[in-house]
Amino acid sequence: METMQSPDIAAKPLPAAAGTVADAADPTLPLELLELELSLEGFSGGEAAFCEAVRDAAGAAHGEFLFDLPATGLISDCCRIAVLRIPEDGEAMRVIFAALGEDGTEIRLLQPDEETEPLLHFTDAFVNLLQRLPQRPRDDA
Repeated sequence: METMQSPDIAAKPLPAAAGTVADAADPTLPLELLELELSLEGFSGGEAAFCEAVRDAAGAAHGEFLFDLPATGLISDCCRIAVLRIPEDGEAMRVIFAALGEDGTEIRLLQPDEETEPLLHFTDAFVNLLQRLPQRPRDDA
């Protein structure tokens, strides 16, 4: 069973800005992360709006919202975490975590690190499973 290779990413949050951790003024941010950060700038807070805001931001960055779950025991100072894949260097996809702070007002974008390694492995298995499922046409009507 072949698994996806996880990119080697520095074990630290992205730089901080108001409402999220990625800083739109940072010239070293990849374009996709910049688009993701800018899409999250309007987040008004709350656990109920978190999923929708992150899903919309992932779409605006030409990425994918994979799933979200409670962050208890996974990441300190967070109540929910969403797992996203965003484009990197053409067709390759990069895993990024969007974490909702305990107060429910701030979304931090986090890169996988030692603390989130089990979640990254779960994400790789989840994506591998999705890729193996037969594609069924959507019935939107």
